[in-house]
Amino acid sequence: MDKLSKILAVWKPKGPTSNDVVQQIKRIAGGEKVGHAGTLDPLAEGVLVIGIGREATKKLSVEVKKEKEYVADIKLGEESTTDDEEGDKEAFNIKTIPILKDIEAILPKFTGNIKQIPPIYSAIKIGGREAYKFARNGEKPLLLERDAEIKKIEILGYEWPRLELRVVTGPGVYIRALARDIGKELKTGAYLAGLKRTRVGDFTEERSLSLEEFKKHYG
Repeated sequence: MDKLSKILAVWKPKGPTSNDVVQQIKRIAGGEKVGHAGTLDPLAEGVLVIGIGREATKKLSVEVKKEKEYVADIKLGEESTTDDEEGDKEAFNIKTIPILKDIEAILPKFTGNIKQIPPIYSAIKIGGREAYKFARNGEKPLLLERDAEIKKIEILGYEWPRLELRVVTGPGVYIRALARDIGKELKTGAYLAGLKRTRVGDFTEERSLSLEEFKKHYG
C-alpha cells in the first residue's frame, strides 16, 4: 500500500513546468509515484491537480475531464509565434480599434461545442513527435481542428489593448488558441499575455497548497 495515496491541488507558480512541480512533489513525498491532471504552461500559474501514489494516479484520468476555470489576460494588436508572451511578436495592421460591444458580439462564436486548432507550440504528437519540436526547428506542423467545449466567457475588463476574460471550459481547450482566434475574429491579432487557472472541478485556488505548504504537511 502507498505511504501517501492522495489527490490534492497545488498552486503552480509562473516559471516552472508542470513536470517540474511533479518532480518536486515526488522528492518531498519520498519517491512515491506522482502525476498531474492537466498541464499548465510555464508562463501560467494556478491550480494543478496532483495524484500521489499508484491508486491516486490511476484516478487522474477522471480529474482531467472535469470543468476548468481560467482568468486570461489577452493582448490585442499583436500576434505571437507561440500564441503567448514567450514568442516573437509582430504588430498587426489594425484598421479599427474594437469597442466593448464589438468584443461582446463575437464571443458567442467561441462558446459551446466548437472546433479549435491547437497552438503549434504544444505537446500534441504528430507521427510520434511533439508539435513544438517541429516548431522549434523552424517547421510549421499541420495541426487539425479538434472538438473543444467552452461553457462560458465573461469579460472582466477591457481597455485597449488589454482584454481580461473569465473562461469556463470542458477538457482539451487551449486558452492560447482562444486568444489567437479572438484576435483573428476582431481583425486585430492577439496573444495570451497571462493566464491563471482558478479551478479544476471542485479544486479551487483557496483549496490549493503552495509547494512550501505541501512540504510542511507531507514532507
